[in-house]
Amino acid sequence: MAGHRNLPTFFMGHPSRFYDFMARRVFRRMYRRIAADVDATAPRGARVLDVGTGPGILLLELARLRPDLDLTGIDLSPDMVATAGRHLAPFGDRARVRTADVTDLPFPDGSFDLIVSSLSLHHWDHPEAAAPELTRTLRPGGRIQIYDMPFAPFSALDRAGAAQRDRFRTGIPILRGFTRFVVQAPGSRSASTRRA
Repeated sequence: MAGHRNLPTFFMGHPSRFYDFMARRVFRRMYRRIAADVDATAPRGARVLDVGTGPGILLLELARLRPDLDLTGIDLSPDMVATAGRHLAPFGDRARVRTADVTDLPFPDGSFDLIVSSLSLHHWDHPEAAAPELTRTLRPGGRIQIYDMPFAPFSALDRAGAAQRDRFRTGIPILRGFTRFVVQAPGSRSASTRRA
């Protein structure tokens, strides 16, 4: 049912500032764990897209952890994009954000080595329309890594049944039961191109 997941007013104005506070203070450990997980698989010099970046805390952690990564975030909320832009300003051109929808990504085919998303999929109104866009913008051998609650509509992104799902420990007691959803695109990079 369209419109049942996305709550745009929660991510604008005063609520967006509250969400930013929660992301920086309460969920920071979770973002650090996700960044460490991404670090373990991201090739050196990878181009990374964070879908539903919110205030950009995952990108902030990745920028600190991996200076070699080229980072892009998108979000539907202009307020979240503005907040993320402020957080990422110290990293200059290697970390940027823009307003965009996952069902109509404004990037050429094969733009990214790695596409990540955290706590966003369960908000997507049309995950089935997002799947071809994620695949289109992923380079051969690239990966999609999505971290969300078990009830998120992962199956809408995995029509071919090629994804791996497992439990991911967030380090946050109120968000213990996370699922990590991983899709590896055909044409894998060799191990020598991955970060040691």
